[in-house]
Amino acid sequence: MSSDESDFYGDDHQVEDLKQKVGQFDIGKWWQDYGKLNTPLMLHAKGTTEHASHLHNPYAADEYAWQLTETVDAFLTRLPPATTEQVPGHSWIWVCNPYIKRKSKSEAQNQRVRGGEDEAPEDEGADLATLMQAGEERLHFASSFIHESRKPGISKALITRETKKAGMDAAKDILELAKGLRVTCGKWMVFCTIFEIDKVWESVAKATANNELGIAAKVATKSRLDQRTERLICVYTADFSDTGDVTRVARKLKQLGIIKGKPLYYKPGQSA
Repeated sequence: MSSDESDFYGDDHQVEDLKQKVGQFDIGKWWQDYGKLNTPLMLHAKGTTEHASHLHNPYAADEYAWQLTETVDAFLTRLPPATTEQVPGHSWIWVCNPYIKRKSKSEAQNQRVRGGEDEAPEDEGADLATLMQAGEERLHFASSFIHESRKPGISKALITRETKKAGMDAAKDILELAKGLRVTCGKWMVFCTIFEIDKVWESVAKATANNELGIAAKVATKSRLDQRTERLICVYTADFSDTGDVTRVARKLKQLGIIKGKPLYYKPGQSA
């Protein structure tokens, strides 16, 4: 309550003006205008994820990634893939699911592996270094076996069959090892023309930030050297062996209208 001894609330004219503005304030319209802003805090307030107690961004401070301090719309305006040019160290634009905790980019082992710098944020317990060493040894064993099987006198049909089997066995062993070492992310890959890339990326980015797709997504920036009319969008899932989740993400992409006759490919692992 104001008093004659205080001008904290302003003079009588100002107080009356403020009361009038309060009376005319349309709460419903305010929520209609501002409730659509998909900031993580807004999504959390809406109860998008019941058990989310923290929000995460492994790509915090990365200028080519969405930040928790900005709306998704502001991020899309800041970095439209159709016109955002590639610069050294930034071939991709990133958005991460803020409800799933992953290693920060600075702590991830894939940042020290050639070809892994542009892959999804790692699981907290991932051991990529061990996987790479063991995987190379397993591939070397398969290669030696294939070389030995190509000795003179062995039929071509047998060589072909054994070579194929050796390759499949090696791949199976490496994938099983990856699961044990928690290097399990995989990705759906969607190719779009440059004319539709901004619109498709908008749907992917908003769905990722809203915890409706996978752990992260990326889109290729504009390259002056690559003149192809298609761009790649990758949507990452947490575990390539979780067929239910992998299928769920594919269905969501279809529901969002992203596929529409486009080829959709899935690739497990950290390969670029």
